[in-house]
Amino acid sequence: MAASNKTVLYVIQSGATFLEAKGIEQPRLACELLVARLFECERMELYVRFENELSELQLAAMRRGIKRVGDGEPIQYVTGEAGFMGHIFRSDKRALIPRPETEGLVERLLDTDALWSGQAAEGLGPFIVDVGTGSGCIVVSLAAARPEARYLGLDVSPDALALAGENAARIAPEANIAFAQAELSDLVEPESVDAIVANLPYIPSATCDALPVHIRDHEPRLALDGGPDGLSIVRIVVEEALVALRAGGMLFLEIGDDQGPAVKTMLTEAGFGSVEVHVDLNRRDRIVTGTMG
Repeated sequence: MAASNKTVLYVIQSGATFLEAKGIEQPRLACELLVARLFECERMELYVRFENELSELQLAAMRRGIKRVGDGEPIQYVTGEAGFMGHIFRSDKRALIPRPETEGLVERLLDTDALWSGQAAEGLGPFIVDVGTGSGCIVVSLAAARPEARYLGLDVSPDALALAGENAARIAPEANIAFAQAELSDLVEPESVDAIVANLPYIPSATCDALPVHIRDHEPRLALDGGPDGLSIVRIVVEEALVALRAGGMLFLEIGDDQGPAVKTMLTEAGFGSVEVHVDLNRRDRIVTGTMG
């Protein structure tokens, strides 16, 4: 990156060439996100700033950022943010990066009219628990869209809970959200929950070591490893949901794209009704829902 070539366009193009040679996916997008972060602007605004010059400090920051991405670090961790459901979430190694597939899980819950029109306990809004909240992207997005509900985000990681709390304070400061380092059965009264939503670790242990380097070496394994068949934690949460959900309460689970039949059978045998497998935008199994009888 020559010092005499400091324009936004040159920096993006030269950085993308470097990252492409490193085998990084979407190299130009990564460079655009880095420059947009430096200019504190939306990525699309860069197209009217192509002739703007970067300062020496900005050039140095770009070099550091491009090196980190080239070494395999996720762009979301380098910029410290990730877009999700129209919000910008803080994102770092404390929790899994919010992913577009999980937006479908949030949308599925928001589109469930019975949850929002039903008579919640004590005349309050529905009580919704997010198990394995991570960055808080699910529960915070729900709270921003439907602030009348009561929300609880649970996680075993205190670092993830700290990040979720930061995101809640920034994105939904007026919402009724609590966070706790606890298991569902430890904190929630039986038959008190209207909906449980969870994007749990669902990757089989043996597969984790074969994940792409930007996932395997940077994102927390605790948020990825689902045990021998990928469903160990899902089974525990399904069992706990049987106790925590009220009659008519619903369970929403994100799953691996080859786990639909197994999880559907799991919920059906546990006693859930109206069990359905829903596909994502790529027509792959991604969400399983069920209702307590």
